[in-house]
Amino acid sequence: MTEHEFRTACAENGILLDDAQMQQFRTYTDLLIEWNRKMNLTAITDPEQIWEKHYLDSILPFSGLDIHTLADVGTGAGFPGIPVKITWPQIRVTLVEPLKKRCRFLEAVKEALHLEDLEICPERAEEFAAGHRDAFDAVCSRAVARLSILLELTAPLAKPGGLVIALKGPGAAAELRAAAPALEALHLKLLKETDTSLSAGERVNLYFEKQGPTPADYPRNFGQIKKHPLEDTTWQK
Repeated sequence: MTEHEFRTACAENGILLDDAQMQQFRTYTDLLIEWNRKMNLTAITDPEQIWEKHYLDSILPFSGLDIHTLADVGTGAGFPGIPVKITWPQIRVTLVEPLKKRCRFLEAVKEALHLEDLEICPERAEEFAAGHRDAFDAVCSRAVARLSILLELTAPLAKPGGLVIALKGPGAAAELRAAAPALEALHLKLLKETDTSLSAGERVNLYFEKQGPTPADYPRNFGQIKKHPLEDTTWQK
């Protein structure tokens, strides 16, 4: 996908990008490729793949949402949080990333793109949650963990009535079935599923509403979450 095709695809979905925003995406691409030579940020380094697999894939799930604050948990090289911030600069975005070397890259992107109201937090998700419960209109994550684990890490951050958005791949339906106990324990309700599949493969976006405060027991420490996920495996039998 060329940058022209990317801009056209955005417009077809009601997302209009001006020239300054397109330049921000170009600068982001240059930094991503440059920094990737010295640290592992992404396996995708071809610019035409970056436009589709990173940028368009990050933006489409947020089209039409009315949110003012967003936390991106396990953001890695900034996906989807930075493309969302470029596209909707009025949203206050917080990037949560435990690896400090990736946070140095994110700080460089923030400075080069002159992004305001963008916070970068070098913490694990469960540690970040301790001081930011019920704080965000929406919380998202892309390619971090299977759904039952992901929901426990992200749900505590969302305000009651807020959204938890999981950007998942072709295994989304199976993960959703298995995560039924997590939805119940964390007071989450599935609102909708959308399919924004691209040439790169199937992408299913799951949107959950947080229907009440997350019980104080969650999130547990990551060792417990991983060893004993809030998950039902009986449907597989």
